[in-house]
Amino acid sequence: MNDYVATHIAKRPGQSKVAMKTIAKRYMPKSTDSPFGNFPSSYKKPRQPQLRTTVKKQQAQSRGSTWRHKKSGNGGACSSLLKGKKIKKKKAPKSGALKPRKIPPTQFRRFYDRGDLPVAIEHKGTGNEITWKVDEKRLDYHHYLPIFFDGLREKEEPYRFLAVEGTFNLLQAGGSKIVNCIPQLIIPIKTALNTRDPEIICTMLKVIQQLVLSNDMVGEALVPYYRQILPVFNLFRNMNNNSGDSIEYSQRKRLNIGDLIEETLQLLETHGGDDAFINIKYLVPVYTSACLA
Repeated sequence: MNDYVATHIAKRPGQSKVAMKTIAKRYMPKSTDSPFGNFPSSYKKPRQPQLRTTVKKQQAQSRGSTWRHKKSGNGGACSSLLKGKKIKKKKAPKSGALKPRKIPPTQFRRFYDRGDLPVAIEHKGTGNEITWKVDEKRLDYHHYLPIFFDGLREKEEPYRFLAVEGTFNLLQAGGSKIVNCIPQLIIPIKTALNTRDPEIICTMLKVIQQLVLSNDMVGEALVPYYRQILPVFNLFRNMNNNSGDSIEYSQRKRLNIGDLIEETLQLLETHGGDDAFINIKYLVPVYTSACLA
């Protein structure tokens, strides 16, 4: 420094050494590479690391956007005054287990329209009745009984009236013929119950009760087919109207599904033999035995 000052800066009279040092620092060329001087031209200069904020700022400028420091904007601050968007809560989807299904067409309607069924409606002053062109006991139950069971899905008149009344008449007059027809009746029963229609289910439950009471062997013959029949019972078993202290008229009319299912299960257990309760309990776990009470 002294050589540079002595060579390039002339000492003025009255100046101290401190003033000379200050002048020397002001006019001395600054070294850009190191405190000891610049690197030689053959030496490759090391790359200076850039700060993270500088890199982000350059990237933002290349995209044409403005860059801000952390927590200097509206969204990054902890105590933002902006109101967020309200997220609408989605309702839980419904399984639709009790929703009525589409009722498939029946063979009963096709046979009746074609004139293949030996039944007709007799109109009387007290009400309509069904008349048979042939004695019920002489009919082929393997052919006609499944057709009438299939017609229990009908909700349009006169098909519904003919199917229901004809089924009850055949069950009352069938006797021992009904037992051999049980395997053919399972598919119509299952199809009617799977419609999940309350009106059709109530009708089918009453028919099943009459079917069990028609012969002593029918209850035991139905035990192997509980897997096809009882799952729907388990769905609608607790479907009762909570009317409080008012009158429940559906009980008098026998239109309460919960009560009809309980009556049907008790009949199946009573007439089903030793294995009936075990199979019912497997498919309807909340059922309590009526015989072991």
